[in-house]
Amino acid sequence: MAESLSFTKGSSKSQIYQEIIPQIEVVLSGETDPIANMANVAAILKEAFGFFWVGFYRKIGEELVLSPFQGPLACTRIRIGKGVCGVSALQKTTVIVPDVNAYPGHIACSSLSLSEIVVPFVLGEETKFVLDVDSDRIDDFSEIDKIYLEKIVQILGLTFEK
Repeated sequence: MAESLSFTKGSSKSQIYQEIIPQIEVVLSGETDPIANMANVAAILKEAFGFFWVGFYRKIGEELVLSPFQGPLACTRIRIGKGVCGVSALQKTTVIVPDVNAYPGHIACSSLSLSEIVVPFVLGEETKFVLDVDSDRIDDFSEIDKIYLEKIVQILGLTFEK
């Protein structure tokens, strides 16, 4: 397993994603436990981009339950269909929110979070987990984040299939 993360500080988001994805694949390749893999992916994303909060919620019954994360305290349980995470899990699609204060039904785990992207992992017809990334800047997420975070979630999701 890699002991450190290597990426070009100050380069574009796209470049950083391209540099860290192969490293994520190496880190995950030797581990089959999805919780351990979630923890490492959250740490890698937090270190590479300095996002305010990076973490996962696993779908258990009709709720999303807090799983490995990096950042301040978080909401422990979110009902499916509620908030950005619950809507993403229900609709089985990535949701980008440029301004969480303008999002109807946003669940504010922290008032410092200003924008958010949530990416679900769907296996068969069921959402298994979501990746939730919050920023302390308005409109911090774009199509670039969507493309690469969806790829990272798919790579991580392979550990759920084993």
